[in-house]
This record gives sequence, structure tokens and C-alpha cells, in this order.
Amino acid sequence: MLLMDSPVLQVTDLTKAFGEVRSVDGISFEVGKGEILGLLGANGAGKTTAINMILGIVTPSAGSVQVFGEELHASRIKILSRMNFCSTYTQLPGNLRVWQNLKVFGKIYRVPQLSRRIDEVLEMLEISHLKNRVSGELSAGEGTRLNLCKALLNRPELLLLDEPTASLDPDIADKVRKVVSRIREEEGTSILYTSHNMRDVEEVCDRIVFMHKGTILFTGTSEETLKHFEKDSLEDVFIEVARSGGIASRKKEGEP
Repeated sequence: MLLMDSPVLQVTDLTKAFGEVRSVDGISFEVGKGEILGLLGANGAGKTTAINMILGIVTPSAGSVQVFGEELHASRIKILSRMNFCSTYTQLPGNLRVWQNLKVFGKIYRVPQLSRRIDEVLEMLEISHLKNRVSGELSAGEGTRLNLCKALLNRPELLLLDEPTASLDPDIADKVRKVVSRIREEEGTSILYTSHNMRDVEEVCDRIVFMHKGTILFTGTSEETLKHFEKDSLEDVFIEVARSGGIASRKKEGEP
């Protein structure tokens, strides 16, 4: 893990209210250079809203997001040019061929030697044979890997990955985890990684932020998380958090 004194991403007291409902309620965390931070929680925990605020898509009700030492709201375009995002749940235009989609996004990010970089990312995700295929004809797993190719085009310094292995079979999921680890090791990429696949988290994440109902329950390594929740596996932790919040009794430790 390659950390630096000044974090690449710093989220401070971040809050988003929709009416009287707080989807995200005063969360704070940071991601260091070369760190892979897992952002975990059941559906409705606030992960997607948090990511959308980090991307500048949703305006926070309170709190701040700093990326590369700058306030996101003040330097959004400059910051986003050094970032990228991939989600299993978003699709690229289906009427374009694979290479055309990548060329469009490569031009948006002003990627140098674009044709060469397109070939590199296609080979990295092992879908070079799909280069001329119409994107709308790809399987769910192939589309996920195309999205990952798009996210890697500009060699992002900060990469946000939302369920990157959700639609992949175990073999391809393993290859994607290895790609994620490889770009961190080779390029020092900082990664915020959400997943419901605990094997992903155990294999690639340096630390974990566990969210529940808009708040952070715990932050630490996998080992520290297991010790805190007194569980044998992250899957057991996830189930307890999803069902009961996982900390009701721990909040009252030492109380009569």
C-alpha cells in the first residue's frame, strides 16, 4: 500500500438530505495514494449517493469533498480529468462499436496516442476480440469489461469502481481483481471500491469503510473489522450489518 501524507481523496462531514431523509449523514474518510478503500454497506446504506457527491453529480447538503488537495466544487472539471468511474449498472451507447465508444471517451479525456491506448486496455481486460463488435450486442459481462476499459483509458489517478465484478463469472472476476491490483501497483492509482462480493474486498482492499443508513459504522482493515464485529468472515459482518446495523450492542458497551 502506497500512502502519502496528503490524501488523494478527503471526504469531511459529508451530508445529503432529501427532504427530511438524510441519505448520507456526516460521513468522513480519506483515500491515500495507491490505496484501495472498500466502501461497503447494504442497499440503501448511502454508498451511491456518496459516490455521486464525490463525482460532483449530486450537490452535498453539508460537508466537503477534496480531491488532489483541491475543493471539488471549485475545480470540478480539472479534478475529473484526472479521475474516472465505472459501474456495472451503467451502459455505454449500444449503437456504437466497442472501439468507437472508447474513441469517443478517449477524446473527451484527451488521451494521447489514443488508438494505442485503446488496444492496451482491450488487451488488459482480455476483450481485444470484441473491438469491432456493436456494444449493444455484448453480454452483461462483456459490457462490464468494456466499462472498465473506458475507466482506465486516461490512466486515472483516482478511480471509483462500483460493483466491478457483479455480472462476471468467477474466472473473469478473478482476472478483474488482478487488473485492479496491477494498476495500483504499476501506476499508484488510488481506488474507491464498492462491492457486495466479499472475496473482492478481502483480495484487493487495504481498508474498509462500513456504512449503514447513511453513517459510517467502522473503518479499518479486514482483520480489524472482523475483530470489531467479533465475526469470522466479512460476509458474516455484512449480514449482521444489513439485518441489524451490527453495532447496536457495541454502542452500549460498558453501559449498564
